[in-house]
Amino acid sequence: MGLFSKIKNMFKKEEYEEDIVKDNIEESKEESLDNDEDNKSTEIVEKINKKTVKKKNDKRKEEVKVYEKGLTKSREGFVSKLVNLTNKYTKVNEEYFEELEEILIMADIGVNTVLEFMDRLRDRVKKEKIDDPELLKELIVDELFIIYVNDEVLVNKINYAENGPTVILFVGVNGVGKTTTIGKLAYNMKEEDKKVLLVGADTFRAGAIEQLHEWGEKIGVDVYSKGEGSDPSSVVYDGIVKAKNENYDVVLVDTAGRLQNKVNLMKELEKMNKVISSLIDGGAHETLLVIDATTGQNGISQAKSFKEITNITGIVLTKLDGTAKGGIVLAIKEEVNLPVKYMGLGEAKEDLKVFDIEKYIYGLFKDFM
Repeated sequence: MGLFSKIKNMFKKEEYEEDIVKDNIEESKEESLDNDEDNKSTEIVEKINKKTVKKKNDKRKEEVKVYEKGLTKSREGFVSKLVNLTNKYTKVNEEYFEELEEILIMADIGVNTVLEFMDRLRDRVKKEKIDDPELLKELIVDELFIIYVNDEVLVNKINYAENGPTVILFVGVNGVGKTTTIGKLAYNMKEEDKKVLLVGADTFRAGAIEQLHEWGEKIGVDVYSKGEGSDPSSVVYDGIVKAKNENYDVVLVDTAGRLQNKVNLMKELEKMNKVISSLIDGGAHETLLVIDATTGQNGISQAKSFKEITNITGIVLTKLDGTAKGGIVLAIKEEVNLPVKYMGLGEAKEDLKVFDIEKYIYGLFKDFM
């Protein structure tokens, strides 16, 4: 059984979870028919179980729906082309491979990644003697995502501090949705009962601090900032001191994104990291690079540039719902070897999701198989 089949079966299996619980409750009822007190206890257990399972299933289904909706453009663009390719050919031949290669490159998976993928696919087709394009569909999906999961497992979890506040720096060029991402992540963390402080260290971009304060008011979290033009490192220092004194769980730091001047940006980030290290053992717990998915390969170039000047621990892909080139996730893994930790799949504050490779595969390819 291939990777995609396992994922489909996993989601299908969870749909029957409530029925399994019902069966267990019925068995408990039969065992306690002669005891009224036991019957009452069973009824209470039944209600609790139903509520727990419903809540779990509703949450899972809602998250899957967000992935499905957010990946609609990629599914309608990239995946529909794969479907048309399968329908076009009755046998796998060189023309089929050439068209497949073009489709994958247009999906922004990256030329080098696609060429390596095509070599592996040709080898498997030859060894397994596959000539029916219909039989090749699951093989294509499996081989594509072996790119992401085959080597080392990229951890998508946030590295939370055991003691004191967790400090997360956000970097990225202007216009990628950095401040909006911070606001959405703060909302998610507040929903998890974390006390969150936003720190406005992007003191050069007009309106950045005001935008951060607007998010703070919108979602009900505190913001620390100084005036425009203030020294970013001094803002970070004072913000972390406040977080430590007032027992905040998480500090989310907005930074400037003037990538056109790498030297200045590198010096600024170095200074900021020294300030954080003076207050927090080991420095910032995460440095997340925010990339606009609609920029495609330009986003990959940004990742490479930022990786050269600071220690990036993960990627946040924004505006994935606005592009048909969902393959950028694979390109990031292959070309910069950084984990995608969050994905922006819509405009609502709830639409920033922890990256889940299984939900991603299902959301992207559910119409292909």
